[in-house]
Amino acid sequence: MRIKAANLTTTEKNIEWRSHEPSRIETFSDAVFAFAVTLIIVSLEVPKSYTELFEVMKGTFSFAACFATLFIIWNSQNIFFRRYGLTDPWTIILNGILLFVVLIYAYPLKFLFSLLFTNNSYLLNGQVHEMITTYQNSDFMIIYGTGFTAINFLFYLLYSNAKKYANEIKLNKKEIYYTQTVRYINLISTFIGVGAILIAMLLPVENAGESGFFYFTIPLAYIAWFIYRGKRSIKIFKANELMPS
Repeated sequence: MRIKAANLTTTEKNIEWRSHEPSRIETFSDAVFAFAVTLIIVSLEVPKSYTELFEVMKGTFSFAACFATLFIIWNSQNIFFRRYGLTDPWTIILNGILLFVVLIYAYPLKFLFSLLFTNNSYLLNGQVHEMITTYQNSDFMIIYGTGFTAINFLFYLLYSNAKKYANEIKLNKKEIYYTQTVRYINLISTFIGVGAILIAMLLPVENAGESGFFYFTIPLAYIAWFIYRGKRSIKIFKANELMPS
């Protein structure tokens, strides 16, 4: 399944795969991601009334958003191992920390999307309750931002470590260039997470939730970065091809 998922990601591989079969660390990772999905599941028991059913169905969209986010993280990790096939101690440690953060991150992630899709309310024993107060927004955005930042920084470290093994795993110049590209886009995402945390800390408490809008800069940063690196790669590698051997 890991191989099929990675195949669906791109039709043309920027980095040739060094690994085609899941290692033990990847098998363990799959189990951890499966457990993380279990943590965000809509409901663990069958509703006993229509009211309970309605409350469960309200959580469908938040579950879908959480599932999509976890799938993106899982697939990013999957592609990394397909590309480099590394099982060195530092890769194992970083991957272990990544899995730990994902498990911790699952509940804040579910809470965030539940908050967005349920208008800050939930039903308990027939009573409507507020999910979060205005004065708790700042702390929550800091918690969410910390998880987002940690995951992206861990991917930055994983790709940095892969670059160190460029000679051992025989990465060519184009593959090293693309490794650098992905490495730094994760660092950019890390800075965006740090920026969102700082905004949440600096804004008045009643406006701290607005720091979430800073995450909308992510697609803009991705587009700008990959356009820049794509144009630069054309100049670099076209020039190399034209040079006499």
